[in-house]
Amino acid sequence: MAEGGGGARRRAPALLEAARARYESLHISDDVFGESGADSGGNPFYSTSAASHSSSAASSDDERERPAPPASPAPALPEPEEDEAGAGWSAALRDRPPPRFEDTGGPTRKMPPSASAMDFFQLFVPDNVLKNMVVQTNMYARKFQERFGSDGAWAEVTLAEMKAFLGYVISTSVSHCESVLSIWSGGFYSNRSLALVMSQARFEKILKYFHVVAFRSSQSSHGLYKVQPFLDALQGSFHAAFRPSQTQVLHEPLIDEDPVFIATCTERELRKRKKRKFSLWVRQCSSTGFIVQIYVHLKEGGGPDGLDALKSKPQLHSMVARSLCRDAAGKNYIIFTGPSITSLTLFEEFEKQGIYCCGLLSPRKSDCTGLPPSMLASPATPPARGQHQIKTKGNMSLICWYNKGHFRFLTNAYSPVQQGVIIKRRSGEIPCPLAVEAFAAHLSYICRYDDKYSKYFISHKPNKTWQQVFWFAISIAVNNAYILYKMSDAYHVSRYSRAQFGERLVRELLGLEDMSPAP
Repeated sequence: MAEGGGGARRRAPALLEAARARYESLHISDDVFGESGADSGGNPFYSTSAASHSSSAASSDDERERPAPPASPAPALPEPEEDEAGAGWSAALRDRPPPRFEDTGGPTRKMPPSASAMDFFQLFVPDNVLKNMVVQTNMYARKFQERFGSDGAWAEVTLAEMKAFLGYVISTSVSHCESVLSIWSGGFYSNRSLALVMSQARFEKILKYFHVVAFRSSQSSHGLYKVQPFLDALQGSFHAAFRPSQTQVLHEPLIDEDPVFIATCTERELRKRKKRKFSLWVRQCSSTGFIVQIYVHLKEGGGPDGLDALKSKPQLHSMVARSLCRDAAGKNYIIFTGPSITSLTLFEEFEKQGIYCCGLLSPRKSDCTGLPPSMLASPATPPARGQHQIKTKGNMSLICWYNKGHFRFLTNAYSPVQQGVIIKRRSGEIPCPLAVEAFAAHLSYICRYDDKYSKYFISHKPNKTWQQVFWFAISIAVNNAYILYKMSDAYHVSRYSRAQFGERLVRELLGLEDMSPAP
């Protein structure tokens, strides 16, 4: 027995070193936006720090705690009495190789060291898109005045004015002020250098008539017809500019409100705020944070994809997942999903298309059709931390792992035999299946990304749904532009933080910069 225990102790450091090497291979940066910040939250699972060791050089010795001695792999939970062999589930585990991925992720175009913030932004919103906004805005203004009377103060908008208009609204993502008009107010958020480019009256006129698509075509029945062509063009530019890594995440980004505003506003201000009529879902590269695909779902839609036409939220979220992954077939991507998307039916469907998945499962929120009931029930006596039980069906593995609570995972991307380690700064190392380690590493990165990402959403809050979607999409484009900037040679010249990049972009859109990098 003593010899066996010594062997387990000798294996544990090797297991830990392998886990650390896998974490470092993710190339995940805690400092994705050029700023330091704490991890997101106290959830015992999501707060797992995937880069806790790879980023340790940036923190002082006083800030780091000595981890507990590495734990040896924990024994599996005792087998349940029920026999689910008839449904194809078995406790027999077999090793399987991970999906092969030979593509090289990253930017598709090498930008010169002299590239400006505007150059990166216009990879996604080029002049031809802006010129279309000019045409559609002027067309809408003419039709509006034909119907409601002439507006003597209106003059047709130009391309330079449209860029300045976008710059003014984007500036709210840096100043975190909800009212764009504060630029001209003379108060705390005023900015004289920006205010001199365009008068407040002119800005308000452009805001009144601004349109991406002025009128509905006879074939269009989509509720977002006024912004859908822009979303399609933006989507195409994302695909053209960047190739994602093998591991990606489907989720809803944090787009509701600036947390500082929520913490400081009064109850009356909160009651006045209108509820969003849409949900925004993304497919996001989990190594860089680059958003690859956007899907906007109208909550009150009456069409075939409306919630009233679907039986349940899991059914809606499965439809969202299919839409987000429609261009991912045959590429051997590994997609991480939350409980509302995870389901056996969807994962088996994706596997036939060459898409592999790893998802967190919840008996309450997930579609558990076809899963063994014994794996969904929690035992009366909680097991020790790190213990787990696995059942397999073909390439599919259902994992029940305990860490201050039961966490269940469904995956066809990772071998059920291979072990991993959850590295936590305070409680040391916790043994787990490799799929759990991978999920924790990639999802915790997305949580940290969202903590930064939500700070730089455009704060301007229009009433019309299509305009809300438009400005959210512009926010995503600016964030993606910054990610490409950080991966380019231009970053080594100017080294802007996300806030500085946003300020620089605003000034370039307003024509206040010479579009060359600062010395």
